[in-house]
Amino acid sequence: MAILDVIEWHDDFGHEMVHREPQDGSGEFRLGSQLVVRDGQIAVFYKDGKGLDTFGPGRHTLETGNIPLLTTLLALPFGGKSPFRAEVLYVATKTFNEMKWGTKEPVAFRDTELGIVRVRAFGNYTMRVTDARTLINEVVGSRGMFTTDAIGGYLRDVIVSRFNDVLGETMKSILDLPAHYDEIGQKLRARVAENFSKFGIEVQDFFIQAITPPEEVQKAMDDRAAAGAVGDMNRYMKYKTAAAMGDAAKNPGMAGAAVGMMVPGMMGQAMNLPDGTPAAGGITCPSCHTANAAGAKFCSGCGKGLAAGAACPKCNAVNAPGAKFCNSCGTSLAVAAASTCAKCNTANAPGAKFCANCGQTLG
Repeated sequence: MAILDVIEWHDDFGHEMVHREPQDGSGEFRLGSQLVVRDGQIAVFYKDGKGLDTFGPGRHTLETGNIPLLTTLLALPFGGKSPFRAEVLYVATKTFNEMKWGTKEPVAFRDTELGIVRVRAFGNYTMRVTDARTLINEVVGSRGMFTTDAIGGYLRDVIVSRFNDVLGETMKSILDLPAHYDEIGQKLRARVAENFSKFGIEVQDFFIQAITPPEEVQKAMDDRAAAGAVGDMNRYMKYKTAAAMGDAAKNPGMAGAAVGMMVPGMMGQAMNLPDGTPAAGGITCPSCHTANAAGAKFCSGCGKGLAAGAACPKCNAVNAPGAKFCNSCGTSLAVAAASTCAKCNTANAPGAKFCANCGQTLG
């Protein structure tokens, strides 16, 4: 094996944590050889599996005065010029800032409002080596190269297991999640620090990018946020229902006519003013006092008919009792009294054979 006169290591990819020179085992080093250690590195001499001398950044000449622990174990003949067998392990002390973590499978969370919810989470963190010998002895072993990928899987599993504990301790419901991101991240960083330190590694920054509940839970969270923006959950839910019915009425594949009759009343109820009065031109139900939209024939609150006034002979719009002109087309309602129902006193259009309110035969 060739005698190494210059020992150095340059990481071309930026993800090596430990690099051995030579990679295939121990090498022969001549006293007087140059050891180059760059910023963000330290070098540890090993012989027979034991870490001896450590060197920081700079250029070092291997002399008996510089490697006292190593030379005391050697019986160097020939005035200290003969080579000796050893190995150098370079350890990167820089900050590794592209470390990622995430759940492979959803983890179960017992939600106080929604029951068992399965969530996914992911984020990133930064770390650096603080104890090179501990990392080498506990993790690296005899490998010639050790990268962040080699330990990243184990560290990810540690984070995920601690994440489930922290989530349960911090929150009661996923619906309150947005307010707890920073708190969860801080607690999780503190919780995994002990596990990292066992391998001579320090976690510096820790970030949670997303905690993702199932789609139906996300929908519930969006609805709660929208309701808060509206200011009144009851009004918001009425609006959502009326809007859904409006969409259904436009769908030719559904019973559009039947649904369409219900939409005006539901929209009227959804858009009630705070004091319960109807919008301009609306009709208040005499039975349950629900405010309905103008032109509604049935109450959106109790379902009872609203035909208490005269029906227009031209457009059949229902008008308030005593109205002289149709509020829809302006036609005179003076002739409407000619077809008043004897049973319920509802005014019907001239020529009507049956009462529009109760179905009683007219004439």
